[in-house]
Amino acid sequence: MFEQFHLMADGRRRHAEFCCRLLEAQTAGRSLEGAEFDKGRKSSHVRMLDELNSSNHEKYAVARGGPTDDAALHEGTSAMLASQPDIVALLLSRLDALAPLIKETAPSFDRDRKLPDVLVHALADAGLFKLWLPKSLGGFELAPVDFMRIVEAASALDGSVGWLVGNLGGYARTGGYLSAEAARTFFSHPRSAMIASTATMGMATPVDGGYRVSGRWPFGSGIHHATCVSVLCAIAGSGPQQPAIFCNLDVEHVRIHDTWHTSGLRGTGSCDFEIRDVYVPRNHTHDMLAPSASEPSLLYRVPNISMFNWTVATVPLGIADGVLRYFIASAAAKVRAGHPAPLAEREVVQDTLGRLEAERRAARAFMLEAMSDLMAATDGSADELVRARAIYRTAMSHAAETAVRIVDRIVALHGAAAIFESSPLERAQRDVHAATKHIAMSPTLFVNAGRIMLGLAPLTPRF
Repeated sequence: MFEQFHLMADGRRRHAEFCCRLLEAQTAGRSLEGAEFDKGRKSSHVRMLDELNSSNHEKYAVARGGPTDDAALHEGTSAMLASQPDIVALLLSRLDALAPLIKETAPSFDRDRKLPDVLVHALADAGLFKLWLPKSLGGFELAPVDFMRIVEAASALDGSVGWLVGNLGGYARTGGYLSAEAARTFFSHPRSAMIASTATMGMATPVDGGYRVSGRWPFGSGIHHATCVSVLCAIAGSGPQQPAIFCNLDVEHVRIHDTWHTSGLRGTGSCDFEIRDVYVPRNHTHDMLAPSASEPSLLYRVPNISMFNWTVATVPLGIADGVLRYFIASAAAKVRAGHPAPLAEREVVQDTLGRLEAERRAARAFMLEAMSDLMAATDGSADELVRARAIYRTAMSHAAETAVRIVDRIVALHGAAAIFESSPLERAQRDVHAATKHIAMSPTLFVNAGRIMLGLAPLTPRF
């Protein structure tokens, strides 16, 4: 088992080396653009990753004690990431039970710019911050499709609630990157909640046994309720090509800055936070690009740089679903000025509703397919991995644009009533526009995918 973990980490180390070499090439001004994918040729960046990953299948064969044929790989993947319908049903029932509390406390979200403690404690007690926590630590270790269903359902109730369930429930997977002893340090409390920043805004200075960490990070979603934080830091004196590391530490070392004055997702309390010269033991850190998994599931072998996108990109489609449900429930009684028929009886409304639901389901299916392909490509060829990552990120951006289009169209159909603060549509529209500004759903990801499809170098290794 220990050997298998080592071999799993080896593939990620090679991938990290590829990213470092890509950065070096870009820094030196050397073009990685060139060869075409057709006529048996591959682009420079794919050839580089091929070189770094060429022996992966043979190494996995040694770990498994047998050949790594496709059937064996898919069988193992399915076993590690099987859906858990009973757990999903349990969590959805707990969310339904919390719906009255969410509705009751919702007016405070915008005023206080964070969720009330009573709601956060209820979400934690319902297990909604343990979605990707390893089972060995008392978590649910959900498959991505199950994770999506829970975050969508929470986001349909309220965007800020869904955002925190996705973030706190998703970053619990950090427990799969740390030793059992270190993981228990952060996740043993029944209401443990880790927040993270994926911006390299901190500096980790090497000292005996670990690092001295300082920095200030933006977008600390849930920071007011966190018990621990994971922050991305450059290593002092290591040079620009050295991969950053995540440093994990208790929230008592954090100073919060009141910066979250926004149009949407106000209840997330995503303030800046600061850490000043705090010691972090080396075993409380993990690599950004090549974390060494301490858990066997494939869920913990895909680097955070890819998986964190799922935690936030599932929110906009959930908001859109909630908006559609609200509109459907009110359409039979809603009459617009100048039109005697209720909205539900107007053909233009029926046509629009049908088309928007088709768009939502198509975007959701694309996300799930892209995630499945990414998981499969983890043990595949370099070409498959590069393309899978690019398409996976494109699915996030496509879903974001789809969600915004759905919400805006429904608000337009609903009319002037949707602009009042008393309408759930008013907040939902602000929230979906705020959520889709996250870098995980940036429109530039379409450009990156197009470049890779054309055989050109990606704009950045962080895709």
